[in-house]
Amino acid sequence: MTIRKILTYPDPILREKVKTVISFDDSLKQLARDLVETMYDAPGAGLAANQIGVCLRVAVVDTSQSEDEKKPLVLVNPEIIEKEGCEVDEEGCLSVIDFSANVERYSKLLVRAQGLDGKIWEFPAEDFFARVIQHELDHLEGILFIDRLS
Repeated sequence: MTIRKILTYPDPILREKVKTVISFDDSLKQLARDLVETMYDAPGAGLAANQIGVCLRVAVVDTSQSEDEKKPLVLVNPEIIEKEGCEVDEEGCLSVIDFSANVERYSKLLVRAQGLDGKIWEFPAEDFFARVIQHELDHLEGILFIDRLS
């Protein structure tokens, strides 16, 4: 595992829409390990591949509350297939240093993603977990949370 440099705004890679993962190989597993290690080192609750300069549709999230309960979730080719509700809460970003703001997000989601083995799975997400997923999926579309501010 390697801790990677997190790109910061205004790096143009952060504005690129990333490519769909089609190869589920050892390099994808290494990318996932690097993302998880980099996320924990930052520290953060999520990290998208393009934040470390890799333009592939991969993100990791972990909203566990303690060091003893780390449960990283690797999302390959994630997409939101259902959404409902609305809530406003404060967000920050590892790529937008020293700034946070209130952002409106959906409060409940149904997410579809692939695992590192390529198998498709779906799961619900609510509240902070849903917020983190939406934030990371925005990154994969080249959108930063500051783009959602009025």
